[in-house]
Amino acid sequence: MSIIKVQNLSKAFKVKTKEAGLKGSIKSIISPSYREIQAVKGISFEVDKGEILAFIGPNGAGKSTTIKMMTGILYPTAGSIEVLGMNPSAERKRLSYEIGTVFGQKSQLWFHLPPLDSFNLLGSIYELDKARLTKRIELLKEIFEIGDLMDIPVRKLSLGQRIRCEIAASILHEPEIIFLDEPTIGLDVVVKQKIRELILKLNKEEKTTIFLTSHDAGDIEQMCKRAIIINHGEIVLNESIKKLKYDYLNKKILHIKYNESVNLDDSGLNILKNKGDAIKVQVDTSKQDIEEVLTGLIKLGKVNDITISEPPLEEIISYIYKQNKDGDRNETAS
Repeated sequence: MSIIKVQNLSKAFKVKTKEAGLKGSIKSIISPSYREIQAVKGISFEVDKGEILAFIGPNGAGKSTTIKMMTGILYPTAGSIEVLGMNPSAERKRLSYEIGTVFGQKSQLWFHLPPLDSFNLLGSIYELDKARLTKRIELLKEIFEIGDLMDIPVRKLSLGQRIRCEIAASILHEPEIIFLDEPTIGLDVVVKQKIRELILKLNKEEKTTIFLTSHDAGDIEQMCKRAIIINHGEIVLNESIKKLKYDYLNKKILHIKYNESVNLDDSGLNILKNKGDAIKVQVDTSKQDIEEVLTGLIKLGKVNDITISEPPLEEIISYIYKQNKDGDRNETAS
């Protein structure tokens, strides 16, 4: 059952323009001119109840604008949105009782107060009675393991601790949908994994629908079953993560530093960089077994260091976008 329905959604902004120089400055004050920027261009999609969806794209792609329209912060220029059967623009207050949000750059916790004070204030805002609020706080303390953080001012918490408290605060009123904007940004590997586990637990135990934006491919691979990729205000891909992984996330980058120079002649590998004692190799895991490749590389000489990484998500999105644009041109030409 779809609980989010977006149809032909568009958003345009008018931006004041200014000519260079003093005359241009004076003219822009007396007779300002504007140009229109299309931030979102006629996108359509649906989200099912209980789904964890990745909504991804590079900076400036239209992600935040879309989320702000879905939560009622911005009015669409054209098209329609339905969230839990409500029009976000017309019923923003009522919708706020049914959704939660965590935006990386904007905290809902009071910086100088301990989380417990913020939780109590938010409970009053959401009109939760004292007994229900107390019970909910106790449950969230257990789920998010934040019991020992509740009386520490937010400013003294680590980023990982604050994010755990932020997510807990966002679901204090038991929302049906939670919008998470970059929940693991800036966190170390261990804390990232903890946050992912908490989000998955939340989805499983409370059936909360998760609308996630992230630049971290690990977030998307581990938590989501489907991804929508947006670029330049347009949806360029709407696919299952399984297919996305097979088609685009199957490439790994191996960085290996040896004690001395090694010979890579006739290795048959896709070598991106070779400095003799330091190499960079790309492996397509749909065609090659990464374990076999690593074993072969280790046999070449004494290894000082190995790291395995993925192509940046921006690079993958750019590649997908280019594929779509090339496809459109080919169709037009034919």
